[in-house]
Formats: sequence, C-alpha cells, structure tokens
Amino acid sequence: MTTLASLKLVSAKKPLRSPNVTRRNKLCEKLLEQIKLADALSKGETYAPTRTKTTRDANGNRVEFTKTKRIKPWWFTDTGKTFLQVRYGAKVLQLSAKANAIEVADMAGVVSALETVKSLILTGELDAQITAVSGQIRSGFDR
Repeated sequence: MTTLASLKLVSAKKPLRSPNVTRRNKLCEKLLEQIKLADALSKGETYAPTRTKTTRDANGNRVEFTKTKRIKPWWFTDTGKTFLQVRYGAKVLQLSAKANAIEVADMAGVVSALETVKSLILTGELDAQITAVSGQIRSGFDR
C-alpha cells in the first residue's frame, strides 16, 4: 500500500473529440498519402506504403505479414488537362456549388493544390462538405 500512496491519484475523464475534428483528421491522413504519391510520381519514383495484416495459417495459428497498400490517385487527365478531385471515402467532395474538381497544370500543381486543400480542411472551411458526404456514406449502411 505504501507504493500506491506514493502516487498522485486523481479522478480524470478523457475529453471527447467532436465528429468534425475526427473527420478532418481522417481526410488529412488520406491527403498526406496523396501528397506523397504525387510527389513521388513527379520525381519519377514509386510510392508503395505497406501495412501489416494478420491471417490464420492451416494450423489455426495467427500469422502477420506485410502487404503493399494500394492507393488510387485522386487526379486524372482529360483532353490534355489534369483535374484533381478530393475524396472522402468513395465519394467526391463538392468543393463549391457547381464544382467538384480542381484544374491543375502538372504534377507540381497537384502537390500544391493538395497542400492548399489540406490547409483548408485543417482550418475547418470544408466542414460542411465533409459532413454532407459523411452523411451520404452513413446512410448507405442503414437498412
């Protein structure tokens, strides 16, 4: 008991994060992956992050192995122009009332546009769009 008495004991409760902050953080993680992918492609390199997966072998033992994570680029080229769409899950964010993509000149423009979008998300300027898309995704799970 003397060891327990030597510690400072308090009553504490973990603070709750708002859903907007959680959504922002989730989207920023995906944006960082897209920035790394675009940066690597502009330098002529490959970006292949890995993740650890766990399965069971024939004997029923758990086996961990690393697998390359597949990342789909959020940009595409059409008629000589490159367009960037920001995605939340499988849905495209509506950036304004009439636009869902950003037109960029080249891969360096993709990286700078992604970084600009990241700063907009962190300041909370796209919270309404993220909440709307999140609601669409959640409604797909209701049955």
